Amino acid sequence: MPATLQVIARFFMRQKPAVEAAEIEVQAPPAGRVLALNGGSSSIKFAVYGLGETSERGLHGHLDRIDLPGTTLTIADAGQPATTVAVAATDQRAAVAFLLDWLEANADFGTIRAVGHRVVHGMAHHAPERITPALVAELRQFRAFDPDHLPGELALIEALQKRHPKLPQFACFDTAFHHDMPRVAQMLPLPRRFEAQGLRRYGFHGLSYAYLLEELGRLAGPAVANGRLILAHLGNGASLAAVHHGRSLDTTMGFSPAGGLLMGTRPGDLDPGITNYLLHTEKLTGPQLNNLLNHEAGLLGVSETSSDMRDLLAAQATDERAAEAVALFCYQARKGVGAFAAVLGGLDTLVFAGGIGEHAAEVRARICQGLAFLGIKLDEARNATHAGVISSVGSRVTVRVIPTDEERMIARTVGRLVSVAGS
Repeated sequence: MPATLQVIARFFMRQKPAVEAAEIEVQAPPAGRVLALNGGSSSIKFAVYGLGETSERGLHGHLDRIDLPGTTLTIADAGQPATTVAVAATDQRAAVAFLLDWLEANADFGTIRAVGHRVVHGMAHHAPERITPALVAELRQFRAFDPDHLPGELALIEALQKRHPKLPQFACFDTAFHHDMPRVAQMLPLPRRFEAQGLRRYGFHGLSYAYLLEELGRLAGPAVANGRLILAHLGNGASLAAVHHGRSLDTTMGFSPAGGLLMGTRPGDLDPGITNYLLHTEKLTGPQLNNLLNHEAGLLGVSETSSDMRDLLAAQATDERAAEAVALFCYQARKGVGAFAAVLGGLDTLVFAGGIGEHAAEVRARICQGLAFLGIKLDEARNATHAGVISSVGSRVTVRVIPTDEERMIARTVGRLVSVAGS
């Protein structure tokens, strides 16, 4: 393991384009570690953790803008600032190869005991499990369930299998958290023959919700974590979950991660007549329709300028399109909170997480505006500073901001499985 990221920079110097050296100290790795990989449609996050429940995160980062111009790799180590470098990766396959080359050169693979992957769609899989050829074959058959995530996740898994066939890999399914939702929350109003094909409401962001539930228990105690909760994971992908006694009762995403709330580039729930209209009037093919609904809609489609909430908040005073995109996002989330309070029969705790939920005080305030009848009342000063508890002293519902960490949840889960296997 190199002593500084100058060695890491020299690795980049052998790539094209060249990048500047980075002066970041890297701590010596522990004896046994877990590599957590979180592959998305256009990004891959990674983090290295030591084995154990309280292990600190070591080398970590993310590869962004895969399949887009300007691909970058951002890297950091424990207690050190991040640095971002340009990467010459033209597609998903090249990006995966580049990242694995980089990790093998800099993450001291000799100490990695297992790799954990976030697998967005788990179909009938209810718990994390070791990745086998049979599981890979099954996931490959179900790529149509999630064409934006599963292919990239499989590319990561298969590339690692070829390079390190003896290294255990584990799949942590994003849908597992919601697997035992009440049947009424799982059903789709379609002919029953489609249910036999696997069409139902699955729910997503499960790793985030599982982490938030554990953190809430740590911060506020088991009684609070077992109460009536609405967990709001608001980022480029956004969803809500209604949770009681640690069980998901409902969630806004359904069959795919494109459903539910308005998101960065996804529309959320959409009248099916609109897709029929688009297919006939625009003469769209299946891939073209998928691209429209997953990459051109949502905040980007409404604003016509950006999918990033930070950009829209900055522009809303002078750009009506940006203002309407922000308003629609907040309105839909506020409706979701009201609906899930009805599902829960009341509300004890509302938790904001995700890039928007953790950092956009105005969005949190606008979502909570008008919900005093549910017992929600924010403290403006606490909300402005992103405090851990942002509700006022007299608020019947406690409103919290808890930073989520899917990679840490992957590492915890895989660490537990490795410990059990080794015991």
